[in-house]
Amino acid sequence: MSVTADAALTIVDPRWTLFVRVAAAGSLSKAAVLLDMPQSMVSRNIAQLESQCGERLFHRTGRGVLLTEFGEQLLPCVSSLIADAEGLADDIRTRRGKPVGEVVVGMLPSAVRRFAGTLFAAVQAQMPGVRLHLIEGASAQLEEQLQDGRLDMALVLRENEASIGEAYLLARLALHLIGPASDPLFAERDIALERLSGLPLVVPGRPHLLRARLDHLAAEQCVELCVAVEADSVQLQYEVVAAGGGYAIASVLPGSLDQRLISSRIIEPVLERFVVLVESPRRPLTRASREVRRLICNLSMPSI
Repeated sequence: MSVTADAALTIVDPRWTLFVRVAAAGSLSKAAVLLDMPQSMVSRNIAQLESQCGERLFHRTGRGVLLTEFGEQLLPCVSSLIADAEGLADDIRTRRGKPVGEVVVGMLPSAVRRFAGTLFAAVQAQMPGVRLHLIEGASAQLEEQLQDGRLDMALVLRENEASIGEAYLLARLALHLIGPASDPLFAERDIALERLSGLPLVVPGRPHLLRARLDHLAAEQCVELCVAVEADSVQLQYEVVAAGGGYAIASVLPGSLDQRLISSRIIEPVLERFVVLVESPRRPLTRASREVRRLICNLSMPSI
């Protein structure tokens, strides 16, 4: 009997993988969207598992599903079994060859220009069997997708060194004040924090981590931060600033501002943010994802 190289290698019943994904999503419909399959199929497979177990795995509610006590007992065991099985399947597929499979990587909008093309070219040249799936999003969105298991890894922002933990530090980026290119306020390369007092600012709305940090800093340094406009993405902030709506505070990579804008580094004190590479706790570390992680870590970002 011959077996094709592309034959799917399944060690654990896929319905148990579905059970874990539904538990993470908290909803049959959300899990169906994430898995790109009909909700009826998700529901039917869960019902089959419950029938085989002779116990309910989920309580159905008007807002989704909740694990039963029986389901709570099974979840960690099943999750561990699936991780081991996926690791074994990956070892079987790649033991005698190069890495294969899909690796899903999330990127901040500010990192796309620096990383996306270079990473794609490196993966294509060194690992032709790996399918790279790139997703762009704000840091909070990427963190949520990591926790949901929708990403293998992501480049995200952390506001202080204590929050880096086991993540891999890629860059330290200073915060800048951004304004219209013709504004004389930016005559110097650096600007003291106290000079921001009273300026109309374009910043994220609460509970954004940067906004919380700025609020704390203002109280600590006795600086009056006047919020003129709340905008929850850097691109939105830049557009408002370019239109004369105030000044933004953000990390700025060299060459990343368009000709309408200019920036000065905030000093006294210098304020830094940290770009880190974080891996999902819900996805197995395969040979392919390990190699993609290595490539990303070798792509240095400027620290400014």
